[in-house]
Amino acid sequence: MEFASADPSVVRSIKQRELLNAWLRAATRHGPLPLVDDFNPNRVGDELPDMMGFDVEGEGDGARFLITQAGARLSATYGSDHLSPAQRINRYLDDALGPERYARVIALYRACLKHRRPAYSISTVQDADNKDVSYERLLMPFGRGDAVEQIVGSYKSISIEGGFKINNLMGLRPKAVPVILVRAIIDRDFVPSTASRQLSDDVIELG
Repeated sequence: MEFASADPSVVRSIKQRELLNAWLRAATRHGPLPLVDDFNPNRVGDELPDMMGFDVEGEGDGARFLITQAGARLSATYGSDHLSPAQRINRYLDDALGPERYARVIALYRACLKHRRPAYSISTVQDADNKDVSYERLLMPFGRGDAVEQIVGSYKSISIEGGFKINNLMGLRPKAVPVILVRAIIDRDFVPSTASRQLSDDVIELG
């Protein structure tokens, strides 16, 4: 599946849109890539259980992603909640996921690096009770100049069928292999007008 060029409205989750808005505001001040220190979303503490942080080491297809922050709820989703918080970080994403799962997700991370823009995907997977769950992943790049140095990710699991079982949803032996529905690079209509640049603290509308 190719990556579509999209505007911010492609993001379904309200919380992820708020995070994307914060990235857009930071990018307005420090384009083309914002600095991670300037990423200040509201109520970010509430979102940390569903977020991950990475340091990027290397470039292109040879880049590796060192986990620097791993949310507790996200760890349960991937079946690694048996590890202590200290064991969940300071390891590479490919080592943490294993070859099979890493192969399914690496394209999104590489696209984020290549385009230096937020990358977004929606997959569907079934939980232990055969309920359909949408898994929505938003990756936001940070760095200096044209070099992506960090990636901050937000990961949301949502089901229209109501409550579902999150444990091992995307683990080594999930109920079903995730099916990708959307893969997009958010590179359209994200640059504010000159007037908006003068009001950099204003909320950027997402359409």
